[in-house]
Amino acid sequence: MGSAYPLLVLYTDTLEPSGREALALRGIPTQRIEYLLPVASKDYSNDPRFHDCWSKMQPFSLTEYSRVIQLDSDMLVLQNMDELMDVPLDTSPESNRLFAATHACVCNPLKHAHYPADWTPENCGYTAQHATPDLAAETGMDPSFGTGILNGGLLVVVPCADIYRTIIATISEPDRTNSYDFADQSLLSDAFAGRWVPLSYKYNALKTMRWCHKEIWRDDTVKNVHYILAPKPWERESDDETHEWWWKANKQRIAEDKGKRIVDGW
Repeated sequence: MGSAYPLLVLYTDTLEPSGREALALRGIPTQRIEYLLPVASKDYSNDPRFHDCWSKMQPFSLTEYSRVIQLDSDMLVLQNMDELMDVPLDTSPESNRLFAATHACVCNPLKHAHYPADWTPENCGYTAQHATPDLAAETGMDPSFGTGILNGGLLVVVPCADIYRTIIATISEPDRTNSYDFADQSLLSDAFAGRWVPLSYKYNALKTMRWCHKEIWRDDTVKNVHYILAPKPWERESDDETHEWWWKANKQRIAEDKGKRIVDGW
């Protein structure tokens, strides 16, 4: 999207060599990070994806960079988001602007029985914005609203040794990590409760919000779609309109690869 900043893929040793080769073939720079796990492993059999989410907090340790905007790999960027590099943040011990993120949608629209009982529309920061859609396109609710939990799909981070030490100390406390239903985002929401900057949903537009928060969702406002929950667009066909956006973008990517004589099947 014409960004002034480089794309860097962070990977752990769980990424297969063919994946690293595919990135190299396309000229996408990579950086290895350590695989991060808590001392005691919680049972995530209902949501196996959360077993591998802890490493998403490693950007806080990358002090060779002045700022990192972390994006999950199941996202589709639709518009330039360079302005996130200028969001005022302050990593001093007394600050309430340690990093920036969006609220998690806690409506539980798919009615998962194992989700916390307080994950209801009434506790969702996006529900509270239904009457102010223009404001919702610019900022999020106070980070302490409702459950006070963020979504870890997009984080705006100023790497900081002190913050990273707090993260490492927290994942070393089984009594705390065993209560974290959503792994990394539960930890960040707990260890830094109310101390993060709430961003507009448009930077981390959870695909389910298009129908469960239609009051604020605007297709032309969304800058980055997050394909949470199954099915993902690449897994099987769906009548979800946002999935069509991914297929269109992927078709264009494949055509560009072929133009460069890249036909490795990725």
